[in-house]
Amino acid sequence: MNARAIVVTSGKGGVGKTTTTANVGAALAKLGEKVAVIDVDVGLRNLDVVMGLEGRVVFDLIDVLEGRCKRSQALIKDKRLDGLYLLPASQTKDKESLDPEKFRHLVKALIEEEGFHRVLIDSPAGIERGFQTAATPAEGALVVVNPEVSSVRDADRIIGMLEAREVRENFLVINRLRPKMVERGDMLSVEDVQEILGLKPIGIVPEDEKVLVSSNEGEPLVLKNGSLAGNAFMDVARRIRGESVPFPDFREKSGFMGTLRKLFGGG
Repeated sequence: MNARAIVVTSGKGGVGKTTTTANVGAALAKLGEKVAVIDVDVGLRNLDVVMGLEGRVVFDLIDVLEGRCKRSQALIKDKRLDGLYLLPASQTKDKESLDPEKFRHLVKALIEEEGFHRVLIDSPAGIERGFQTAATPAEGALVVVNPEVSSVRDADRIIGMLEAREVRENFLVINRLRPKMVERGDMLSVEDVQEILGLKPIGIVPEDEKVLVSSNEGEPLVLKNGSLAGNAFMDVARRIRGESVPFPDFREKSGFMGTLRKLFGGG
């Protein structure tokens, strides 16, 4: 992606936007970029908790936009990764406090004056004012979708709104894929989701119980080794940076031929 200001969005709540923002932001920083992740879900702040930084919040996004503090005072530097910073949302204000133009200027300043390579914007769910503000400075989008009908339908509406706002560099992050359910016909396949929405996936993240554990611990999965979801989020970051990274095959390999493939190191 050429986009430097990227909104992470979806139509439906609870699909994994905040987890995606935290992990892709951490992965980009791990790969050497200077990254700011911004929580725009005013009143329902969660990104700081998922990143394990809630105890260090002093100022928030609204404080910056309303001039009560400098950008540098509100940005929280992650001690685990040199290039990762968080700008938290306010818990005491509502989404009406967000001025879209002020927010646009803030994101522009982070890139042009503070030297951030990338700004990831964690958008509220839905299509109301919070999303509109989050999308205002965006040059591209990660549309997070679960492979089920209601999530896909709501994502289709969001994609239309992004295109209407001339946010053109848009990709899917298909989250919580369950290969066994796809094989049984109980869940939409990656191909189904791509065909319905008309966007290419930049990430396919399998269902992984370690996601919940990492969120509770406040440590993004990409900072650990050995999880399928963590590896998938690292791959998203690599693709954002222009690397050609193949998508893994999450399908279960069973039966005699599957056993032979495993024995001889096949995929």
